Amino acid sequence: MLARRDAPSSGLVPETHTHIRTEPFSSAYSLTGRELGRGKFAVVRMCVELATGRQFAAKFVRKRRKGQDCRAEGVHEVAVLEMALDSPHIIRLHDVYETPADIVIVLEYAAGGEIFQQCVAEEGDGAFTESDVVRLMRQVLDGIAFLHRHNVVHLDLKPQNILLTSAEPLGDIRIVDLGLSRRVSSAAELREIMGTPEYVAPEILNYDPITTATDMWSMGVLAYVMLTGESPFLGADNQETFLNVSQVAVSYDEETFQGKSPCARHFIQSLLLKDPRCRATAEDCLRHPWLRDWEPVPEPISEAAERDTADSSPHQAPPPPPPPPPPPPPQQQHLQQQLGSGGTDLRPAGHRVPQPEDKENVPAGRQSSKRCKLDGTCGGSAPDAPKEIVM
Repeated sequence: MLARRDAPSSGLVPETHTHIRTEPFSSAYSLTGRELGRGKFAVVRMCVELATGRQFAAKFVRKRRKGQDCRAEGVHEVAVLEMALDSPHIIRLHDVYETPADIVIVLEYAAGGEIFQQCVAEEGDGAFTESDVVRLMRQVLDGIAFLHRHNVVHLDLKPQNILLTSAEPLGDIRIVDLGLSRRVSSAAELREIMGTPEYVAPEILNYDPITTATDMWSMGVLAYVMLTGESPFLGADNQETFLNVSQVAVSYDEETFQGKSPCARHFIQSLLLKDPRCRATAEDCLRHPWLRDWEPVPEPISEAAERDTADSSPHQAPPPPPPPPPPPPPQQQHLQQQLGSGGTDLRPAGHRVPQPEDKENVPAGRQSSKRCKLDGTCGGSAPDAPKEIVM
């Protein structure tokens, strides 16, 4: 996790209309002892509301961090969640408490856990189908478009921060962890270094102004991971990952996208552009043909099946060729200039999406896959989690 804040209050929403309770948390909720997730400055635990018996997730956000008073950041997260109550795809705020040490944010419980589990699953063993990705991507983009309409950027979009209301059957999306989110304004530039290395946009690394387009880069990485199970910019270490990001060293090879529609690849290409001004917006993405008009790619027919079909129907006309991929939207005139030849894939062979370090609201007992797609083998241990970096 990257974290550098030259101006701690920059981009923070300063106040909330939600009443912050100061009575003991235990007077209304009982902690079950089950930890759902843990980050550097927060821990999430399962709790039960005594009056109703309903399950919730209680996020304990530390108010002091490295000797500094960071209460304002906890209040900011509450304020953004409060603003997002009208979005069905952002985790729902239920209650807020304050103790001498923590802001306690009581949230809707998303029982399906994070989508990371499906991203690293074997095909046919719980992995997303393209149809799943299209449906869920629409929901994520709907939530992000809502934030962007309110001039809020999430800044930490990744599979570990996208939860499901249920795993089987596959439920709906809930976007979580708005602790790094910031409000952007045309009147003042916001520059901060924060996020997760594999998903961070080039402008973050260059310490350039943050805009809503910063989230859209992360959406491109997220779509790539959900479709392929591979992390496009992951290097052997953080420095190599940063180099891959800064050079837009991403591969769109046929093997990686085998069985995926051309529109899906075009969708990702419209987001993984170095120039933020050329990236599709969340609203553009929702109008993209892949999400608007998607139909499954027909399964390839074996040679034997083709011969049988030809023998039984000798006079049947051949099927029409598939339609070409749609042209890029007008605001992306420089798509090919930005993409070039697609760059050189600098990822070491066999690298996969890493085991997450920060989890929130994740049911226990869920394990990540150790598959290695490139050589069909897997090692005896899970890949290392990305280390946090404080800059």
